[in-house]
Amino acid sequence: MLAAGTGTASAEGAPPKVTKGPCQYTQTPDEPAARPVPLPPDPRRTPDRGKVPVQLKTNQGKIDLTLDRAKAPCTVQSFLHLAKHRFYDRTTCHRLTAYPTLKVLQCGDPSGTGEGGPGYKYKDELPVGLPPAPTDPTGERKVYARGVLAMANAGPATNGSQFFVVYGDSALRPNYTIFGTVGHEGLETLDDVAAGGIKPTPENPAPVDGAPVLKTDILRARPWFC
Repeated sequence: MLAAGTGTASAEGAPPKVTKGPCQYTQTPDEPAARPVPLPPDPRRTPDRGKVPVQLKTNQGKIDLTLDRAKAPCTVQSFLHLAKHRFYDRTTCHRLTAYPTLKVLQCGDPSGTGEGGPGYKYKDELPVGLPPAPTDPTGERKVYARGVLAMANAGPATNGSQFFVVYGDSALRPNYTIFGTVGHEGLETLDDVAAGGIKPTPENPAPVDGAPVLKTDILRARPWFC
């Protein structure tokens, strides 16, 4: 449901480049980077302890994030790599949802279309132990709680650059890597964006999924210590 475009085959039959560490970041030649960026570093011992504060400065206010290396070391490694290369700077959060069971803002695509990515993909680091969603009697969907920071994807092992922040408890299958949380100031910004609603279209005058009315641009994404 929280899709992000990504490629799987290689151009002209050439094998894609793959890093040699445990994360195995894999080039996606048929879907090149929306903005040029190299493959992330992939050390044999990927840092898997500690938390990293990151601040997204947006035109709607600050969104403070805390990345958790223990939960998703490869995801955190990639996110920090993209931030270092300014991949997220001057990008638009292209999707806001307001379903009763899905309340997220999705960002991370420089093209602003929901199809762009960094030109590589990598494995899932899926959450365990999430509580069952009370709205799903099958038990398949779990609660992605308000304040969760997670990766969007287009299927198994297709993580790239797109991510979503949860402004209201949501019910999702646990197919999306959780790699951090949103702080108090960030949630206030998200609440303001959500309150602005979703842009109507001629086909749908009252949408619950689409571009936010309050256009939300990430002006700068940096770890706080940078």
